Amino acid sequence: MAVPPVCSPPASFNPLIWSRSEFNLVKDPLAMSQEPCLRRRVLVPFTRILTNKAIEANEGKPLPLYQKALCGLTAGAIGASVGSPADLALIRMQADATLPAAQRRNYKNAFHALYRILADEGVLALWKGAGPTIVRAMGLNMGMLASYDQSVEFFKDNLGFGEAATVLGASMVSGFFASACSLPFDYVKTQIQKMQPDAEGKFPHSGSLDCAMKTLKAGGPLKFYTGFPVYCVRIAPHVMMTWIFLNQIQKVEKSYGL
Repeated sequence: MAVPPVCSPPASFNPLIWSRSEFNLVKDPLAMSQEPCLRRRVLVPFTRILTNKAIEANEGKPLPLYQKALCGLTAGAIGASVGSPADLALIRMQADATLPAAQRRNYKNAFHALYRILADEGVLALWKGAGPTIVRAMGLNMGMLASYDQSVEFFKDNLGFGEAATVLGASMVSGFFASACSLPFDYVKTQIQKMQPDAEGKFPHSGSLDCAMKTLKAGGPLKFYTGFPVYCVRIAPHVMMTWIFLNQIQKVEKSYGL
């Protein structure tokens, strides 16, 4: 028996926990635009734009996992390209205190660090290590966004969790996968950005791939996960709180008809 179209989402509609099967009953374009894998993209504007375009090309149908992952990867690449200079300044400032006094750059603040990098090393130096920075952001976005969408569907459809338990459980899964997918690239990125030339002026790594291969040869695959518990404690709570607060913000928006 065909389900008649509706003019708007039902009163119980919550874009964070609605299942695919329930969502497929709604034919109104406004409701379709609030499909779970789209509404949460307010977190990352680039991803929201990409997923909207993707779902339009998919004739309004929910995106499969691989398309969610591709949108996350692309958005991560764009965002990291813009933010790479600031990330480089952060890494340089953090590493400066660990260097011998003669090798310290003595940055006063982030703006001074960016100015010194620009003046001493040139414009392109602001994107030193941008390759691994971009790849790391792609991995983090993919792990964070795609795993959250799939977890929401699993907890709601398969386990019958309520809203609070669904959001909390999916946030925890998202935090873990964001950490697991990004740490290897973060490890390489950090090694590249903070390396110093030796007495002969040679750097220990010629690039990201060289760093990755030397790391793999020296310690095996698990070397890339050095410090994973600490890294997870750093990343996972941030990811969890992002999703939890986003859920509350969306409730407020809904109460005002936004």
